[in-house]
Amino acid sequence: MPGASHRVAICPGSYDPPTNGHLDVIRRASTLFDVVVAAVVRNHSKATLFDVDERAGLVAACLSADEATAAVRVDVVPDGLLVDFARGVGAVAIVKGLRSGTDFAYELPMSRMNRHLTGIETVFLPADPAFDHISSSMIKEVARLGGDVSALVPGAVLLALSQRFGADHAP
Repeated sequence: MPGASHRVAICPGSYDPPTNGHLDVIRRASTLFDVVVAAVVRNHSKATLFDVDERAGLVAACLSADEATAAVRVDVVPDGLLVDFARGVGAVAIVKGLRSGTDFAYELPMSRMNRHLTGIETVFLPADPAFDHISSSMIKEVARLGGDVSALVPGAVLLALSQRFGADHAP
């Protein structure tokens, strides 16, 4: 419809690496909003396995293989406040997946601060039970030690993990 505004949401995360749980949240968000931006953030307090451009590339590769997320775009969030990035892309919401009450306790104060700063709302999506045990940290640890994570990450991520950890640690 000409002149209609699009409701934009961002799905921020470090995506180090992207998991099937991340992709499920992005896919579900894309059914709720007209435009979804998978926002790859730098977390200066964490050492990452993949640099920010590699993580953005992995997210893009995973999304390109999924017709349901064809309209989702991937952006790297510049240093600064996430809400400033959200405002810059015209987002009306930040979408966060929650695996547990611990996630909620961590995310709730941030959502309140973000709303205080800019008025942007946070939408919490409970994790699909098939994915609520998955974390990027656990994926990296299991893959590093040679465990099989093939059911937990998309093929592009599995390949990247195999390349990063070498043939002796190939999942």
